[in-house]
Amino acid sequence: MADEQSGGGTPPNPPEQPEQPKAEPGRGQIRYQDPESTTPREPTLAEQRARIAAEKRREEKERAELEAAEQKSQKRRRVMIGGGVTVGVVALVAAMYSASEVSNEANASEQYCATEQSGQPGVRDQDDFCNEQYVTSHGGHVSGGMFFMPIFLPGGGIGGYNSYRYAYTPAGVSAPPVGSPATGSSFTKPSGSTIKDTSGKTIQRGGFGINNKSGSSGS
Repeated sequence: MADEQSGGGTPPNPPEQPEQPKAEPGRGQIRYQDPESTTPREPTLAEQRARIAAEKRREEKERAELEAAEQKSQKRRRVMIGGGVTVGVVALVAAMYSASEVSNEANASEQYCATEQSGQPGVRDQDDFCNEQYVTSHGGHVSGGMFFMPIFLPGGGIGGYNSYRYAYTPAGVSAPPVGSPATGSSFTKPSGSTIKDTSGKTIQRGGFGINNKSGSSGS
């Protein structure tokens, strides 16, 4: 009885069991690493070289893209500037040509038929007398830029010829009326100037070295 009472107290602690080692992960299993407590592994020399090469390639690519964009921008600016210059030059030439045409028209010399007196224009006569077709059809002839009209005698026959040539007024001056003295005119045809006939038709266009000749001339 006493033994039962003495044996009825707190049983003694069981002996401690030795700590079992943790099993290593088997092949194909992933080992978990705590990023806060795990020390990063130093990259190998090959990894460092690969990283440097990749960074260099990235920088070279960015530099090439910047250079290409700059070249494209410069080309666009040159095209725009060149286009503006071309348009400006064309507009300037057109304006100069237009102004020159207006000036040439206002300062045109006028061609008309005049008698010859001692090598100088004498009196203005009919323009037909300086028309080769008219002169030859009326018994006259043309030689060396001069037109010869026959002088018909009252009793018949020809009493000689009157000679005619194209005369030219000074720039901007109109031809005198038929039968009036050809004062200030010349038989020398103006070079490089606009010349009109008495009907207003342009027979030579001056300015910018452009000549458009037509008809017969006494020069």
